[in-house]
Amino acid sequence: MAWDNVAGRAAGNDDEKYIVLQVVLTEKFLGTGSGVASLTNLQNEINKQAEKGYRLHTITTTSSGSKGFLGGDKIQATMIFERID
Repeated sequence: MAWDNVAGRAAGNDDEKYIVLQVVLTEKFLGTGSGVASLTNLQNEINKQAEKGYRLHTITTTSSGSKGFLGGDKIQATMIFERID
C-alpha cells in the first residue's frame, strides 16, 4: 500500500473534544514496499495527533474503489481522535 493523502478532516479546530480524519491508502499490485509505507504513514498521523493531545479512539476502513488491472485497490480509513484532558 502507498499513502495517497489525507482525504479530509471534519470542520472544527484543534481544541475540539473529538476530531475526525479520513485518509485514502492505495494498495500496489506490483512493486516493492507495498504495505510498509502505508503503515508508517498511518503511524505518523496518529503520532501527530498524539503530540496535539489526542488519542486514537476509533478507526474504520472500507474499500473505496479500484484503479483497475495492475493498478491496485483504494482503501479509505476514517480515524476518530479524542482529546485527552
